[in-house]
Amino acid sequence: MKYRHLFFDLDHTLWDFETNAKQTLTELFHTNDLKAKGVPDFEQFFERYSYHNHRLWDRYTKGFIKQDELRWKRMWLALLDFKLADESLSRQLGVQFLDLLPTRNTLFPYTIEILQYLQAKDYKMHLVTNGFEKVQYGKIQNAKIDSFFDQVITSEASGSLKPNKEIFDYALNKAGAAAAESIMIGDNLNADIQGGINAGLDTIFVNHLNVEPTVKSTYVVYHLKELENIL
Repeated sequence: MKYRHLFFDLDHTLWDFETNAKQTLTELFHTNDLKAKGVPDFEQFFERYSYHNHRLWDRYTKGFIKQDELRWKRMWLALLDFKLADESLSRQLGVQFLDLLPTRNTLFPYTIEILQYLQAKDYKMHLVTNGFEKVQYGKIQNAKIDSFFDQVITSEASGSLKPNKEIFDYALNKAGAAAAESIMIGDNLNADIQGGINAGLDTIFVNHLNVEPTVKSTYVVYHLKELENIL
C-alpha cells in the first residue's frame, strides 16, 4: 500500500457547501424578512452572496482580510447590492449563518460509503480545512463523519491557511505522517492541489464540477466512488 495517510479537504469535497449554505440562507432570508427590507428575491440574494463570499474567501486565504471581516462583509456587500446599507443586520446575519450552517448535513453522494471503504482498508484519515474551528467540528459531527478522522486540522488551529506549506507541515506533524506516505484529496486546485504539491504530497483532484484543471494533480476523480480505483 503506497499511501498510509489520507488528508481530505471538507467543504466542496465531502460536505456539500453549496447545498447546505443555500438551505441556511433560505431560512435566514425568511426569518429576517429580507423581502420587506428591500431584497426582492432569494435567488438574486444568494447569487450576490455567493459572488462576494467567493471573492472575500480568496482575499482571506491570501491574508488580505481577517476572519471577522469575512464573516460579516459577505452579508454587507450582498445587501448593499440591493441598496440596503445596514451594518447591524449584516453582522447579525453573519452570526446567524455560522450558528445554523454547521447543523446542515448534506454530503456529496457516496461520502459515507467511501469513508467506510477506506477505513476498512486501514487507512489513517485526516481533514485539512481552511474553515473555522468551531464551525468545521459542528459540520462533521452533525453529518456523522467525525468518527472516520484521526486528526482535524483547521487553519485556525494551525495558524496558517492552505495553500501555504506551513498548514500541511503542521498536519503531517499532528498525524505523525511522512509526506511520502501521504496524499491530499480535495476540490480546490489552488488550496488543495497546489498546496499539497508545495508540501511534497501526491494529490487527488476531486473534480465534482468537471472543470478544466489548471494545476496537474497526481490523480483526478469526478465522483468519490472513483477513489476506490486509486486507494
